[in-house]
This record gives sequence, C-alpha cells and structure tokens, in this order.
Amino acid sequence: MVCSMSRRGNCWDNAPTERFFSSLKREWLTGNLYTTREDAITDVRAYIAFYNSRRIHTTLGDVTPIEFEKCA
Repeated sequence: MVCSMSRRGNCWDNAPTERFFSSLKREWLTGNLYTTREDAITDVRAYIAFYNSRRIHTTLGDVTPIEFEKCA
C-alpha cells in the first residue's frame, strides 16, 4: 500500500475507507462487547466477508463488490 495525502480541503482520497468504517460501526458493531481482541478481530473479518459477498451496494448498481468485479 502507498500512503496518499491530498491537498487541504480535498477529502476524496479517504472517502471509500471512511464510508466502509462508518458502515462497519453502524451496521455491525453497535452495541457489541468483546471479551478478547481475537473475538473482535473475528467479528470484523466476518463483516468484511459479508460486505464483499452479500451486501449490495447502490453505487455498484445494486450488486455486491464481488459480483461487480466479475462483470467488469
């Protein structure tokens, strides 16, 4: 990965990442308490699998990211 910094006031570089973490917190982690770090990591990995394979994205034409990549 290459670190990217944009000009001041130009926030588009981080928009996809910020959107993902917003969805993660809102849809998956709200109210969850984890007894260990490993439990939290396992749950976040489960969300990533869900996000890529089953969660539809309106910006991709109401398909999952995996389906979108297959068609591209």
